[in-house]
Amino acid sequence: MYIWKKKTADEIKKQLWLAGPMICVSVFQYSLQIISLMFVGHLDELLLAGASMATSFVNVTGFNLLLGLSSTLDTFCGQAYGAQQYHMVGLHTQGAMLVTTIATIPVSIIWVYLRPILVVLHQDKTIAEQAQLYARYLIPSLSANALLRCIVKFLQTQNIVFPMVLATGLTSLIHLFLCWALVIKLGLGIKGSAIAICISNWFNTVLLALYIWLSPSCKRTWTGFSKESLHNIPQFLRLAFPSAIMVCLETWTFELMVLLSGVLPNAKLQTSVLSICLNTSGIFWMIPFGVSAAGSTRISNELGAGCPKAAHLAVKVTLFLALMVGLVEFASLMSVWKVWGRAFTNVHEVVTYVTSMMPIVASSVFIDSIQTAFQGIVRGCGWQKLGAFVNLGSFYLLGVPFSVVSAFVLHMKGQGLFLGIVLALVVQVVYFLLITFRTNWEKEANKVAIRVGGSGVQVEALQGDQNGYTT
Repeated sequence: MYIWKKKTADEIKKQLWLAGPMICVSVFQYSLQIISLMFVGHLDELLLAGASMATSFVNVTGFNLLLGLSSTLDTFCGQAYGAQQYHMVGLHTQGAMLVTTIATIPVSIIWVYLRPILVVLHQDKTIAEQAQLYARYLIPSLSANALLRCIVKFLQTQNIVFPMVLATGLTSLIHLFLCWALVIKLGLGIKGSAIAICISNWFNTVLLALYIWLSPSCKRTWTGFSKESLHNIPQFLRLAFPSAIMVCLETWTFELMVLLSGVLPNAKLQTSVLSICLNTSGIFWMIPFGVSAAGSTRISNELGAGCPKAAHLAVKVTLFLALMVGLVEFASLMSVWKVWGRAFTNVHEVVTYVTSMMPIVASSVFIDSIQTAFQGIVRGCGWQKLGAFVNLGSFYLLGVPFSVVSAFVLHMKGQGLFLGIVLALVVQVVYFLLITFRTNWEKEANKVAIRVGGSGVQVEALQGDQNGYTT
């Protein structure tokens, strides 16, 4: 019992050491969109609706796609690093950079013609016009984001997190100044907020790239660009497609709620309120996402090292930490639910509507914390294909239909839309819980040994088990 408690305490320390910085990185990265929306929101309600609509659409078609593709590195880089195949970490990252950068080309074309797409989706034409303007000025940030996502995964899977905190924190401060200068001082309005995001994303990318190039911490894993990385692209794509689908199926549901809100009566009010609620969920989601990133790294490293018992313990600790985070987030959000809307806008009608939505939003934040931890477990184990099917069933067979019925048939409007999300998250958690409990971790370690090449380190670890733990 004493040994078990000690190992559990050690695992908690390891995950907190990773989760804390990754939470900061996630919050800082996401704050770019939030800061830009806040500056636009204090200019005009129409501009806020346009920027909110554009933010939802660019997340759906671009940034979430890049997140899904790059998340494959949680599996490949994490397991390769655990197996001590350090050069493969850099090669996997290079292949991912190429794939994600190519993926930005068709996405850019879609963003150029955003207005007619939104009009076809029955969105307000004036809102669609502003959304297209915002999206077009965001296009230069796409390629930066593609590279940045891969760089973050490259460093995260090696447990190099504090340099990312410094880089993203500095970027957020600069972004705040850029928004003030471009939106307010120079009077560029909605265009200025988008330009600020582009500059900030490129600044962050260059800063971290310089760190990888100059730091001795990455000498073993980054040995320069190599044609050998092209050989790994087919293997990467086999997992990248389900990984992207898994992420997109979930995030598309949240953004779909904004599109559906544009069809409700008083589209400007409904769109603004739903966007604020979803961005609130996004802010709070960054904290459990940091926990899931830490869990994913620990699980993939231990599986790569051939230590199934340590991987199983890491899973339990990840879920425990996510539960604690969810409880704290629920309590925090409910403590400010009556004044939260004022952080985004001064329009009384919008603030009142947001206040009525907050209990449902707080509930979704709690459940989403646990669900996000399961997503990290999925990435660490390489279960992306299974995760895609779970997300498809929970969100599109149950959640979205329930949202539509509640909002349009039962006339619950925005509250009905969000209740569908809560239902989907609950079903998702139940599915992943059953899958995790039924997992044979020795078999999972064997699968990983095959994926990374069945090195001697893994075979020895699996045979001797070494009490199931790495040092």
